[in-house]
Amino acid sequence: MAIEHLQAVPHLTTALNGPLQRLEEHLLARQTEIEQWFRGQWLATLPPFYASVDLRNAGFKLAPVDTNLFPAGFNNLNPAFQPLCIQAIQTAVERFCPKACRILVVPESHTRNLFYLESLASLVNLLGLAGFQVDVGSLLPEITVPQTVSLASGRTLTLSPLRREGNKLKVGDQTPCVVLLNNDLSGGVPEILHGLEDQPVVPPPSMGWKTRRKSRHFLLYRQAAAEFAAIADIDPWLIDPVFRQCGKIDFQKREGEDCLTYYVEEVLNEIRAKYREYKIPDDPFVIVKADAGTYGMNIMTVRSPEEVRDLNRKQRTKMARGKEGFEVKEVLVQEGVYTFETWEEAVAEPVVYMIDRFVVGGFYRVHAERGKDENLNAPGMTFKPLAFVESCINPDRSRAPDACPNRFYAYGVIARLALVAAAREIHTAA
Repeated sequence: MAIEHLQAVPHLTTALNGPLQRLEEHLLARQTEIEQWFRGQWLATLPPFYASVDLRNAGFKLAPVDTNLFPAGFNNLNPAFQPLCIQAIQTAVERFCPKACRILVVPESHTRNLFYLESLASLVNLLGLAGFQVDVGSLLPEITVPQTVSLASGRTLTLSPLRREGNKLKVGDQTPCVVLLNNDLSGGVPEILHGLEDQPVVPPPSMGWKTRRKSRHFLLYRQAAAEFAAIADIDPWLIDPVFRQCGKIDFQKREGEDCLTYYVEEVLNEIRAKYREYKIPDDPFVIVKADAGTYGMNIMTVRSPEEVRDLNRKQRTKMARGKEGFEVKEVLVQEGVYTFETWEEAVAEPVVYMIDRFVVGGFYRVHAERGKDENLNAPGMTFKPLAFVESCINPDRSRAPDACPNRFYAYGVIARLALVAAAREIHTAA
């Protein structure tokens, strides 16, 4: 890939003299205070091993819309940032197990998803470059002997059977020091992972989607955003999406419609009030999504309460069940944040990756068939490495707020703010 292509920056179609540029100016002017605040947060609450954060840049607002604690997509990161990834991995592993020399990665079980396997191979490569021996232990019962998969990239990946010996996991005769989950445990925590001793499991299994809730994460994010906004001297709404949680919905039986309709209208009214305050001419919308789950499933754009009542059978079926047949009973009604960024005329949104407390890269998720008010995490999406010419925690105060790398600094700040919320989420669940 040509260097000039890597350094391309998506076009932001809105004028940059509005609230977002003022937000970026505040972040740049208060960089010292902001970095001190983050250091204090990591002293108080340890960050997750890794995470990825989906951001939306509306020109007048920059906010996270999803935080994944079991990220895939490592194959989409800019290879130029391998050294930063390696250092961050070493820091993260030493924190959980200072004498670790062998890591067991427990991946997702969809072995036919070659895109995921490419991500897994990239993660295994990074762990190896960081100086650790790495095993990939599959939860699939049909894997009884090591199986090697050849990938389109030319790499190979060996999946090995896991076995339990006492209170430890083993792969063959090897006993890993650390178990690294890259499986979101949508179906629950398997018995083989229960009660391990002297073998740290990170991130903790309690953060799997069987028990984790997005509403809890965004409640903690709201608290962190309010604290941060006081430091940055900004309106918290500029970085925090409005949301409500509806916990009694059954799309198939058409139960809980009143709850959902009520919260859709309430969130829309709250957004309208802010749009009037900031003289934003766009129409507000909300995103209704399952309160648990990932992969862009169970998500729909809603522009009025009536749309909830008028869902057809196909839409209800789509919303009713998630990954591994997980029945959707709880939904998040979240403020829809426009994305006005485009890549070669296709709508784009940034996804930022972190290992430990460090931003280590990211990419733009691009979708030519989706609109600026729709979910882009859907079939047909493509990925473009984020144009981090320098680290996104290293802004240039001599340049404009929207210049590279300053916009990436703003991305890194908001992503790390979501990471603070995730750290608190893990801490309170422990």
